[in-house]
Amino acid sequence: MNDKLAPRVVETERLVLRQFSPADHADYSRFCADPDVMRYVGTGQANPPEITWRSMAGMLGHWAMRGYGIWAVQLRDGPLVGHTGFIDVPGWPGFELAWLLGREHWGQGYAREAATAALRVAHDALQRDRVISMIRPPNAPSIKLAKAMGAVQEGEVEMLGAPALLFVHPRHQ
Repeated sequence: MNDKLAPRVVETERLVLRQFSPADHADYSRFCADPDVMRYVGTGQANPPEITWRSMAGMLGHWAMRGYGIWAVQLRDGPLVGHTGFIDVPGWPGFELAWLLGREHWGQGYAREAATAALRVAHDALQRDRVISMIRPPNAPSIKLAKAMGAVQEGEVEMLGAPALLFVHPRHQ
């Protein structure tokens, strides 16, 4: 286990990044059941509520085992909008920064705000020199976001049976 720990809560101007709770299940299940939201995530399949529950439990388990993981992202004094954070499991191509938003929250800058805050945690609190994001080639909005955050495409990898572009996020100055 990494001896560095991430903060359990991170606040930005408009958002709160925090651990998932059972109360998030209904909204998160709605996001994960949307084929447009899920088409580039994992295997590209929408998830039923019971799989989404297991996913939330897995994210909490990642926190317990690693001391960092995926945060639920909510508006300050508002609803859940998605998730961001880290995937760092055996057999994965690297320490990955990931993000997902419910469709009604697209195009408002939330993904960039949340992912940028998470990247700061990766570099500052977790002292990670190499942070990657794996993005399916047709996912133009996520490619645009990764590039806007300064990430550079380093190649292509296989992710869960399909190709993904590998982006590397440089340390901020």
